[in-house]
Amino acid sequence: AADAVRRARDELEVRVAERTAELAGANALLQEEINERRQAEARVHHMAYHDSLTGLPNRALLSDRLECALRAAQRNYRQDGKGSQGRLALMFLDLDRFKTINDSLGHATGDQLLREVARRLCTAVRDSDTVARLGGDEFVVLLPDVGGAQDCALVGDKIIEALATPFPLEGHSLHITPSIGICLCPDDGGDVETLMRHADAAMYHAKALGRNNYQFFDQRMNQAAARRFALESKLRGALVRGEFELHYQPIIDSATRRLHALEVLLRWRRSADTSGEDCLVGPDEFIPILEENGMIVPVGEWVIRAACEQGMAWQRQGLLAVPLAINLSARQFMHDGLVESISRIVGETGIDPALLEFELTETALMQQGERTLEILRQINGMGMRLSIDDFGTGYSSLAYLKRFPVRKIKIDRAFVRELEASAEDRAIVAAVMALANSLGLSAVAEGVETEGQYALLRGYGCQFAQGYLFARPLPAGEVARLLVS
Repeated sequence: AADAVRRARDELEVRVAERTAELAGANALLQEEINERRQAEARVHHMAYHDSLTGLPNRALLSDRLECALRAAQRNYRQDGKGSQGRLALMFLDLDRFKTINDSLGHATGDQLLREVARRLCTAVRDSDTVARLGGDEFVVLLPDVGGAQDCALVGDKIIEALATPFPLEGHSLHITPSIGICLCPDDGGDVETLMRHADAAMYHAKALGRNNYQFFDQRMNQAAARRFALESKLRGALVRGEFELHYQPIIDSATRRLHALEVLLRWRRSADTSGEDCLVGPDEFIPILEENGMIVPVGEWVIRAACEQGMAWQRQGLLAVPLAINLSARQFMHDGLVESISRIVGETGIDPALLEFELTETALMQQGERTLEILRQINGMGMRLSIDDFGTGYSSLAYLKRFPVRKIKIDRAFVRELEASAEDRAIVAAVMALANSLGLSAVAEGVETEGQYALLRGYGCQFAQGYLFARPLPAGEVARLLVS
């Protein structure tokens, strides 16, 4: 009996131990599942409030933090005789010409650039500030508890400086600049929607003023933003409606004052509005919009075709055949189909390729390294000339001037405007001419408006000039008299 009891007890202990082990195992699995679920929930929560590419707060988290910061600012804001404290500032930041890089080098490189930009932005602000990505190339910086515009200006300067150093990515040295709009609470609004809208309007104003700068919101910008929206809406159908037209500005030979070439300039005659009259819109207003939304590619192709057709029309009239200088934007230049498009247009219109000259800015030339060189060689190989527009305002480099098959540089009007009064501008122009001569390049001075400027430029050996001193941009109908042989 005692043995039976002992065996029963031993069996019970074994079963209890086995059951305890089973329960312990089940409990461990349960804890593991709970931990995995918590981690998954944490990941989902993080994904819901953070940008997957950069890891920065996204729009949702920014809105939450902005709401909290607004409540704190409204509690703490006070103004005394010595100044103000307790404001918050919102900075809306857009990367200039990012789409050109993304389209030409691919989304992988674009994503890598965005990650690097995000990293640099975070180093330019305080730990208490929030850097968020809204999507695309748009970022927002939330600055709680700032004293006023001066504090914001310091941050704006730091951001511009942080992005000024080129980004070495995928064998390219990429240059990117920001346009920044700034608004303050309570000065410029007291709710999330208003502050975001006003910072966005200020950002577009920064773009309109030349990019790579920051602007503070002003109530007049609301009107400008509304006008921009209206322009963009009308612009989308302008090509189909035939509202674009070409004007031509003479480029003259400085030695003889005779016509050397014509620069082709795009104009937009917007269809009649409520006033019942067509409106000629300035290029500074609509061309940046074309570049941002990608319409510059089809519109740019139309410009090349229309210019070639007009050149052939003048020749059929027995008029003088002169070179046509056509601008290529950075985004247009980086488009994969550019060379094929130019070749097709030349073949279909029958124009002599030697009569075509394409102008590119330094910024466009510096974007892609070896690919840029290959595109330039292909265009040059078809018998067309290449020139650098607005020389001295971008990323000037002796290295690329030696490598790229350019024949001509255009001295930006910024260096010509004060030429008679500014010793510094005279020194710059003299240096540019010395550089051009040493490399066997000819030079065109833009924006020549006085005889004094013209005389100085001739003295420096500048071969060609254009500007209001000689002629304003003219519609095709008025150019014919200049082309009489």
